[in-house]
Amino acid sequence: MASLTAALQSSVGRKILTGITGIFLVIFLVVHLAGNLTLFAPDQGESFNLYAQFLHDLGPLLWIAEIILVVLFLLHAYIGISIYLRRKKARPENYHLYKSQGGPSKQNFASKSMAVTGVVLLIFVVLHILHFKYQAFSPETYYTTINGEEVKDLTRHVVEAFQNIWVVLAYTFVMLMVGVHLKHGVWSAFISLGAGNPKKTAVLYTIGTIVAVLLSLGFLFIPIYIYLNGGV
Repeated sequence: MASLTAALQSSVGRKILTGITGIFLVIFLVVHLAGNLTLFAPDQGESFNLYAQFLHDLGPLLWIAEIILVVLFLLHAYIGISIYLRRKKARPENYHLYKSQGGPSKQNFASKSMAVTGVVLLIFVVLHILHFKYQAFSPETYYTTINGEEVKDLTRHVVEAFQNIWVVLAYTFVMLMVGVHLKHGVWSAFISLGAGNPKKTAVLYTIGTIVAVLLSLGFLFIPIYIYLNGGV
């Protein structure tokens, strides 16, 4: 605990921690997207329901994984916001108006909006969990039978949710924010972990952009496809 506190108080320590937590969160997004794409298996959503049931059946292991994920996410958010506030305090005059530089610093809209997009994603994650994990905004819980066992029909829940144009528009906006956040965030994580040098900077930034685009479009595809096609 003492070492974590020291790291949070150190500029270098904060950068390393935000890089490590960011990389783990990107890995989670990749795994989460892969699971979500089972919606489109040609079996009327059975694969997605089996995937959801598999996670549920993990029991305590799932709880531990969720706790770790929550800690990583909150730590990442806390460090990111604290870095933003410290920088703003150090440069109080017209902080939001300084010019983009490009080049090695990669100062651009994505980098300057990290705190804003991060807060948007933090709020979204809370609502997303309430929406799909706990079905807080759903009037009814659906069930289906797979291999003789009754399980939650989350496929139907997802399909019905994305028949609402306002839900689709909200998810579209947030997924675009995911892309903006990751565009700078992935590159910044590599740099924070010491992977950057003048020869690798352009390559790492390109990798970050590709990861951001693929993940953003991957998640964006799901609500738009379901809305336009009326199902999976």
